[in-house]
Amino acid sequence: MGQGLFVGLITLDLIYSVSQYPQENQKIVASDYTVAAGGPATNAAVTFNCLGNQSILLGGLGIHPLTQLIRTDLQQYSVNIIDLDSTRLESPAVSSIIVNNTNGDRTVISINATKSQILNPSNLSQYLDNTDIILIDGHQISIGKSLIQQAKIKQIPVILDGGSWKPGLETLLPDINYAICSHNFYPPHCQTSSDVFTYLQAMNIPNIAITQGEKPIQYVSLKAGSGSIPIPSIQAVDTLGAGDIFHGAFCHFILSENFPTALAKSAKIATESCLHFGTRKWIKFLNN
Repeated sequence: MGQGLFVGLITLDLIYSVSQYPQENQKIVASDYTVAAGGPATNAAVTFNCLGNQSILLGGLGIHPLTQLIRTDLQQYSVNIIDLDSTRLESPAVSSIIVNNTNGDRTVISINATKSQILNPSNLSQYLDNTDIILIDGHQISIGKSLIQQAKIKQIPVILDGGSWKPGLETLLPDINYAICSHNFYPPHCQTSSDVFTYLQAMNIPNIAITQGEKPIQYVSLKAGSGSIPIPSIQAVDTLGAGDIFHGAFCHFILSENFPTALAKSAKIATESCLHFGTRKWIKFLNN
């Protein structure tokens, strides 16, 4: 069993399943809905725990009544929360998500962590005791920067969940061990995946991968070379959180597998999640 520290966004996700997206000024009735804690680091922490590990989720939450829904969901999956903004009165970030159940595509509206940045974190080293791996989703740059420096001293590997480019990430990249990015991750002046690989390699990141939805994962590694990993073909029900789940699974598998194998096994977990509505139902089928 490993211990992982997951750093970044904590949201409340309101998820609706529909057969078609609403038009402007139109009301529609969803066929299903669910409420869960969300955010890249949060969903990754849940996944890591469900694969037999222990997660610590580090971010800002506060004491608004809505945070109790988040805490209750994460308690079900034994995720430990370290709240660095425990006196915050404002609402946590709330995401409204529409999932098209005919093809699994999702549309998300959220303010993310834009109004809840923790700018001067202190005494973070205490959370690195017995930590085997760290994931940073880029939504809390100051926290990430502080932790990465201490992780480097302690030789704890750090994974970047590169869902999209966020200002300030360039200050974190030189000390990242694994950059796992989506096809929507474009650093400044990058327009293609080749550009992204070149940019990240120039930052001396030793292991880089770009996921492309149902298309093969492309990777470059100092030890493992370069290559692509096919994704199992499925009829997706819901792609929401698949990338987050992939990253949580990767944190688990990279503790015992080489880079390409960890990517391939993580892809299978993420693919399974796409067969079920919401970000939690897939867990019941994990060992089936």
